[in-house]
Amino acid sequence: MSLTLLSASEVIARFDQFDTVIDARSEGEYAEDHLPGAVNWPTLHDEERKSIGTLYKQVNAFEAKKRGAALAARNISTHIEAHVLDKPRDWAPLAYCWRGGKRSGSLSLVLDQIGFRMTLVEGGYKAFRAAMLLDIEACAARLQFEVVCGTTGSGKTRLLQALRSAGAQVLDLEELARHRSSVLGALPGIAQPTQKRFDTLVWEQLRGYDPQRVVFVESESKKVGNVSIHPALVDAMRQSPCHVLELSMEQRVELLLEDYAYFTANPEQFCKRLDALTAQRGKVVIEGWKDAVRQGNLRPVVEELLTAHYDPVYLQSMQRNFVQYAQARTLVPVDRSSASMQAVAVSLHGR
Repeated sequence: MSLTLLSASEVIARFDQFDTVIDARSEGEYAEDHLPGAVNWPTLHDEERKSIGTLYKQVNAFEAKKRGAALAARNISTHIEAHVLDKPRDWAPLAYCWRGGKRSGSLSLVLDQIGFRMTLVEGGYKAFRAAMLLDIEACAARLQFEVVCGTTGSGKTRLLQALRSAGAQVLDLEELARHRSSVLGALPGIAQPTQKRFDTLVWEQLRGYDPQRVVFVESESKKVGNVSIHPALVDAMRQSPCHVLELSMEQRVELLLEDYAYFTANPEQFCKRLDALTAQRGKVVIEGWKDAVRQGNLRPVVEELLTAHYDPVYLQSMQRNFVQYAQARTLVPVDRSSASMQAVAVSLHGR
């Protein structure tokens, strides 16, 4: 018998030591969030879990457990045949379920009896998430951030991409959140991750960074679309040195038309998103913008959006929230091109 039970904090400290991370929860639970790199081997599938829960409530716990055991045994057998028969004797997986350990415990007991070195997460996913959120706080305190600032359309995301290509450490929160972080920032056909999934993705990035090297990050607010950034990370970013990226208005408009090409291709979708600004800009202004969009005159609408809405809000937020913004270094690319952003990235990363 070599079954080991580890606390969530111990699992975080030893996370890279396991050969496989097995999530024994149902498909729906796994989709909401899971440990980095985890494979999903449901002990009970979604519908099975639901039916057992109903039996538990409407009949009694004993009958539910009998039926659940039969289903779990069948599913565990399937997983062993599909995934375990080729594993060597020294294979050392980590398993977890939601909290109580019954589902992961059932799977682990069988694998342990085979002779594998099984480890279980004490308290399951729930305990791991609590420990992970604390570790995000520790990572935020340990790392050195530098914040890429700049008004909407100045090319912040392009610069982050260029910095990553140049070998710098980059935390792209918009990429992880699958959102461009504005009222018009939702990506068509792409759903944002759940809050739990976003937190785990951020933690996975943070834990891999070298604390002796700078981590570049964009000047985000507390939320990126519908997901919130961990407060400790927000605080760390707002205390960090800043760089301000500046492009001409013409270049900013062209950059936005490139990055939001799906609005150019679908003017009605653009008009629908503009409705979200009615409370701030007024119905008359919004209807005027929508008329211009439908006539194909997107450039003046984009420029007015920048000058009348985005720029004032952004600058006020930066001056109010980012402590070192007033001492920021100004970065002026020749234009919005990849080559220009790469030149800026090399100058930053090569300091």
